[in-house]
Amino acid sequence: MNDEFKGKSGKVKVMYVRGDDNGDKRGQNPRTGRGSRPGADRQEGSRRPSRQADSAARGGRDGKFRGDRDRDAQPRGDSPWRTVSRAPGEETKPDHGGISGKSYIDPEQLRRQRMEETRVYGENACQALFQSRPECIVRAWFVQSVTPRFRDALRWLAANRKAYHVVEEAELEKASGTEHHGGVCFLIKKRVGTPVSEWLATDRELDCVLALENIGNPHNIGGIMRSSAHFGAKGLLVDDAAVLESGAAVRTAEGGAEHVQALSAESFVKGLEAFRKAGYTIVTTSSHKGSTPLTQAKLPAKMVLALGQESDGLSESALKLGDMSISIDGTGKVESLNVSVATGILLAEWWRQNH
Repeated sequence: MNDEFKGKSGKVKVMYVRGDDNGDKRGQNPRTGRGSRPGADRQEGSRRPSRQADSAARGGRDGKFRGDRDRDAQPRGDSPWRTVSRAPGEETKPDHGGISGKSYIDPEQLRRQRMEETRVYGENACQALFQSRPECIVRAWFVQSVTPRFRDALRWLAANRKAYHVVEEAELEKASGTEHHGGVCFLIKKRVGTPVSEWLATDRELDCVLALENIGNPHNIGGIMRSSAHFGAKGLLVDDAAVLESGAAVRTAEGGAEHVQALSAESFVKGLEAFRKAGYTIVTTSSHKGSTPLTQAKLPAKMVLALGQESDGLSESALKLGDMSISIDGTGKVESLNVSVATGILLAEWWRQNH
């Protein structure tokens, strides 16, 4: 049972529900808090005129009553109804704040979903992803200006009942988590790494695999994936396959992320050992003396190019597995090159010698 009051501050809604102590006993007025003595009945002549009668006496508006809204919403003193803020037993369920709106989702389920999903953005990256694996798209956001170039994607999303939104720049910035979104953002299911044993099960006469130890900068990862796609290096051995799926890395790769595959092993060193046993040459890089200059090196058709972060390079255990150490000649004015730049130079030479 609901009633409404109109006052200077606007409408106030009141809900009344039956109490357990209902009966003929008169209770307090739920609006004023006042009560009356049990058994005391008002006389007919002392009853206050109703609002409808009072309104009619004044002429009302257009000679009509306001109806249910202006009726005397105050329950009688003997009413079995009482005022409550919500129904008894009703529990307030928390809003998970996820992409599915305000419906309740189990927190553990939400945590698993977030672990399995990631956001990618950038026009070239999203176009390449749609062409390569559209089934992984969970949800999409676009600004109006890019929609003409995503007509096929929009049609596919609609036909496959995938949610998409055409939004303003500010909302897309929130959805993607960056201002460098390029006008589009996809929420996607992450790929899992391919085991090294599965990769080696296919015999390849020509194969260059990159092994990246402790390289986590997404811009460097993106540059490496872009160069790898350009020069035909399809496998990337990494500690965590998720580093290849970060939004910044995929955007920097400009579509190259769709042409490489993350490889996983029990450990980085175990992965190198497996490739070595399969006949691959492990190639490491160094700027110190004793390394073979790249211009004089003969790069094998099947090799693993092992690269470490710029500050520390490869670990000792990884360096010990190296069959060949090469260096990139230059002026010597800087100690080393950025890892993504060095990767591009090395892959270009491998492509030149083997194609």
